[in-house]
Amino acid sequence: MQEKSHLRTKFKDLRKSVDLCRVSAEICENIRNFPPYRQSKNVMLFYPTKFEINLLSLLEDSKNFYFPRVNGVELQVCPYSRDLEFKKSSYNINEPCSKPVSADVLDLVIVPALAVDKNGYRLGYGGGFYDRFLPKCLSAISLVPICEDFVLNELPREEFDCKVDYIITNGKKAHI
Repeated sequence: MQEKSHLRTKFKDLRKSVDLCRVSAEICENIRNFPPYRQSKNVMLFYPTKFEINLLSLLEDSKNFYFPRVNGVELQVCPYSRDLEFKKSSYNINEPCSKPVSADVLDLVIVPALAVDKNGYRLGYGGGFYDRFLPKCLSAISLVPICEDFVLNELPREEFDCKVDYIITNGKKAHI
């Protein structure tokens, strides 16, 4: 979809001007205060790229963490441990080297996005990995951590786009 492609370029450029250290710290604090996170035992994070929200400080919390790894067109769920090695994927993303487990273990899936709308539809990177993955996580709650400025009224969407349950920003409250 042409409009999504244009929006991806726009938000990739816009996020370069965000104070990511400050925004990431505020979002991490808001996630820690978010009841579904506090109640979750098994949480899937994503390893941030250079201009993404960095949630790695959450690894200090008393939870079981998991990271995604791309396998063909699917995401695998890989357990995290302090000595876990990561390697760069063909997408230039750090991916875990641990053996994958079933997505059924997850209570909460934290999903990356370039932008998100107030209905919970996200603008991803265009691969559809999370749109295919989230429906497999029947018992997990999903949330997008994002800068408040990147929450829009509405984004263009297609029939396969999967909405998230919550949006956590650097603002004062959770959306949806």
